[in-house]
Amino acid sequence: MGTKIAGTGIYLPKEVLTNFDLEKMVETSDEWITTRTGIKERRIAKEESVVEMAKEASLQALEGAGVDAKDIDVVIVATLTPDKRFPSTACLLQAQLGIDKAYAFDLSAACSGFLYALEVADGLLRSGKAEKVLVVGVEKLSEIVDWSDRSTCVLFGDGAGAVVLERSEEESDILASKMYSDGSLWDILYADKCGYIRMKGRELFKVAVRNMEEACREVLKGAGVSPEEISLVIPHQANVRIINSLADKLEIPRDKVFVNIDRYGNTSAASIPIALHEAIEEGKLKRGDLVLMTAMGGGLTWGALLLRY
Repeated sequence: MGTKIAGTGIYLPKEVLTNFDLEKMVETSDEWITTRTGIKERRIAKEESVVEMAKEASLQALEGAGVDAKDIDVVIVATLTPDKRFPSTACLLQAQLGIDKAYAFDLSAACSGFLYALEVADGLLRSGKAEKVLVVGVEKLSEIVDWSDRSTCVLFGDGAGAVVLERSEEESDILASKMYSDGSLWDILYADKCGYIRMKGRELFKVAVRNMEEACREVLKGAGVSPEEISLVIPHQANVRIINSLADKLEIPRDKVFVNIDRYGNTSAASIPIALHEAIEEGKLKRGDLVLMTAMGGGLTWGALLLRY
């Protein structure tokens, strides 16, 4: 009994904000941003709402899975930028998709949100409490970015990624997972109520690399898989330096690490599902491949998940 990834989908806003555009807004440069983060541009949702982005990504995932929306049992949305305080983004998405028998809820774990949501969905499917689950990571971070703060405004972008998961009688695609949190470190990365993102970059870098490495090693050990057996690593797209440092620590060649931060920046909970979909579409991930996903976000939250696609 296990969990199968049946379909994936993404939505990226039409508006592109480049580093050269940011040069006109704050005291920064394309060279400074690229060298320190690996980001060249990001997408900004000027017209699209969070629910609209989630809907488009979900429709693509449902189509890819060959699943009718009405057959979904649970809708889980990972986001830290909902359109409304309540109802949840998941409930609003449920209505937009015409899903009438499911229950729906949001999950808040910042950049680790998608992995947390997969963990929850996997538990529901393995227990038999659901047959089909829609999991979405979606963010509109442009609404909580201080566009006068050059240390943070260059980092973030908007977008959505979705997966349809199905209960299967065969071996599970999700082989192992481990999630963590440490609320005592909340002030390294946070946003106050109705406030902007605040971050202690140097502290976050050190904690992120160390904790994601430990989570990855724990998951690989639990599954009896060596780093050499991994076909692809899909890390949260926060900073290319963090990504490269993690790959080096795990002794996994950088050409086995999927990177799209140059095009989208940090999209928080949407980061991994967007990368997963693109890796599949680009032929970098094929059925049977082992893929290791890992993330770290505000909370602090972090974790890793190993799947055989």
